[in-house]
Amino acid sequence: MTATSHSFESRGHRHAYELHGDGDQLFVYLHGLLMDRQMNRALAETLAAAGYQVALLDFLGHGDSDKPLHAGSYRMDAYAEDVLALLDHLGADQAVVGGVSLGADVSLHLAVAAPERVRALVVEMPVLEWAVPAAALLFTPMLLTMHYAARPAGWVTRQMARIPRTGNGALNSVLALLSSPPEVVKAVLHGILTGPVAPTVEERRALEAPTLVIAHTRDLIHPFSDAESLTNMLPAGQLAPARSMTELRLRPARLTRQIVAFVDAVWAGEPVESAG
Repeated sequence: MTATSHSFESRGHRHAYELHGDGDQLFVYLHGLLMDRQMNRALAETLAAAGYQVALLDFLGHGDSDKPLHAGSYRMDAYAEDVLALLDHLGADQAVVGGVSLGADVSLHLAVAAPERVRALVVEMPVLEWAVPAAALLFTPMLLTMHYAARPAGWVTRQMARIPRTGNGALNSVLALLSSPPEVVKAVLHGILTGPVAPTVEERRALEAPTLVIAHTRDLIHPFSDAESLTNMLPAGQLAPARSMTELRLRPARLTRQIVAFVDAVWAGEPVESAG
């Protein structure tokens, strides 16, 4: 099933996205930090084959979307505004919305800001309270490197940009990360690190959208304890343990079956019982 590429305007900038399938029910899935929409193409193809229309968005500063150099453009709550603008652009009253890591947190922000537009959530590897110290340890040195060693970092990214892309969307997304210009990476990280990471605990407790939370162990940036805590505090949360960080990208069959079953149940109006 062939994907089609499109764009729309939000906050004065062009945002790129692609559509898979032509079903009446919309599923939006969002990529991780410094990655792009390619990382989720395999899941999009599976859901499109199941009868859904799937939209994969490139966040501002990522992929084929505009890349302004003002850090304020890259707050997570601002990204949620862009996803809402995508729903408006597509004429969708409601959608199942989800994503991985950054995309997971943006989905939560959207569900808080516009709960009437979110039919359900699929939250893969959310970054919440227990992850903050590890995230700071990883991304702060990266931010400093892009600022104080921009010239050598730029040389490296230009070499990475010369590597031919493959037929694997997830691998291409990693290559896109390694090819990102230092000034863009610096602005994105600055905006993400200085803005709100996730909705407050009180806001999360109030979320009524059925939510499938996907997580795995042995990951400091996406601790399983955060995902388990989120699932338990939601009125309609389900936890889907993954075998590894890469399972949904490299061996997706088991988890994609769970996602399709969850989305089918949500659109059919079947109740989702809380794990808490």
